[in-house]
Amino acid sequence: MKPNKTKPTEQGVQAFLDSVDHPTRRADALALDDLFRRVTGWQPRMWGPTIIGYGEYHYRYDSGREGDFLATGFSPRKANLSLYIMPGYADMGAMLERLGKHKIGKSCLYINKLADVDLAVVEEIIRKGLDDLAARWPVRAT
Repeated sequence: MKPNKTKPTEQGVQAFLDSVDHPTRRADALALDDLFRRVTGWQPRMWGPTIIGYGEYHYRYDSGREGDFLATGFSPRKANLSLYIMPGYADMGAMLERLGKHKIGKSCLYINKLADVDLAVVEEIIRKGLDDLAARWPVRAT
């Protein structure tokens, strides 16, 4: 089986945040870093060149595939802010309705800018995602 492409790196989180070109995207990324640190209580770590992760978990599927991945995190991409909520958005319909302007993928929440959403709801979603993840796999600080 192929290993995960996205792995922890030694790249500095602050240096990455400081390198975000667009001033609004950089300010939003700094605000998200503060929010994720506060909600998780964990220090961030870079996963690959562009994802800031908080905590990690080890998974093992029935297929035999296993590995480690970030417990939660985000990436300030050019097109949007991508929030990684593991293991996804099951039972989060009511929260998502209150969130504001967003799109979702399997385990990604896409937000154009933080001004478009309610940050208290983002906090709820992060907490719920971590609770859902911890019910399936052991989650730990990195």
